[in-house]
Amino acid sequence: MTTIHPTAVVSDAATIGENVTIGPYCVVGENVVLGDGVVLLSHVSIDGRTTVGARTRLYPFSSIGQQPQDLKYEGEDSTISIGEDCVLREYVTINPGTTGGGLETRVGNSCLLMVGVHIAHDCLVGDHVVMANQASLAGHCIVDDYVRFGGMCGVHQFVRIGAHAFVGAMSFVENDVIPYGSVLGNRAYLGGLNLVGLKRRKFDRESIHNLRAAYRMIFSNEGTLRERIEDAAEMFKGEKLVEDIITFIRKPSERALCMPRNGVGSEE
Repeated sequence: MTTIHPTAVVSDAATIGENVTIGPYCVVGENVVLGDGVVLLSHVSIDGRTTVGARTRLYPFSSIGQQPQDLKYEGEDSTISIGEDCVLREYVTINPGTTGGGLETRVGNSCLLMVGVHIAHDCLVGDHVVMANQASLAGHCIVDDYVRFGGMCGVHQFVRIGAHAFVGAMSFVENDVIPYGSVLGNRAYLGGLNLVGLKRRKFDRESIHNLRAAYRMIFSNEGTLRERIEDAAEMFKGEKLVEDIITFIRKPSERALCMPRNGVGSEE
C-alpha cells in the first residue's frame, strides 16, 4: 500500500509504484518515476525526468534532478536513472545529463551514497558503488562496479575509475584509475592494488598473485608503458583481472593515467 504524507507535494503526473512511502514535506515532480517499494523519508526533492528503482531509500534533504551546474545547459531534455536497492543519505545531490554528455546521468543498483555526496551531470556510476561522506564526482565521470570512495574526496571531470578500485579519503583524482587499483593523495597517485577489496570480495589467491605480478610489470621503469602493456598481455593471456586492466588502459580517454609516484607502489 502506497502512503503519501499530507504535507508532501506530489504531482498528479508522477508515476508512483506499489508500496511506495513518501514522507513529510517531500516534493515529487511530474516526470518522476518511483519504482515499487521506494521510500522518501522526509524533505526529499525529486524533479526532472528522474527514475528511481525499486526499494531505493532517500534520506532527508537529498535533491535529485535539479538543473545541472553547467553554464552550457539550456534546458534540454535529459534524464537521471537510479537503480534498485540503493541508499541515498542526507544532502545527496545528483544532476541530470547535458547535450555534451549524452543527456543521461546514471547510478546503478545497490549503491550507497553517504551524507553530502554529489554526482554531477553525465556521470555513469556502476553497481555496488560506495561513496563516503562528501565525496564528489565532477561531470562526465565513469565509475565501474564495486568502486569505493573515502570521505571528502573529489574526482575531476571526464575521469574513468575501473571496477573494484579504491579512492582514499580526501584524495583529489585528476587522472584515470585502473581496475583493482588504490589511489590516494592530492593530486592522487597510484599507491598499488586494492588487495583488501579483492580479498573481501573473495577473488582467488592465484588470480591475485598473477594480478600483482602483472602490476609490477606494467608499472616498472623498464621500456615504455606501451611495451610493458604488450608484454603483460602476452604473458598473462586468459587472466581476467589482468585483461581488465589492459583493456582499461588501451581504451581512449580524455584524461591521462594515474601512475605510481615512485616505482610501482606498495600494492597494499
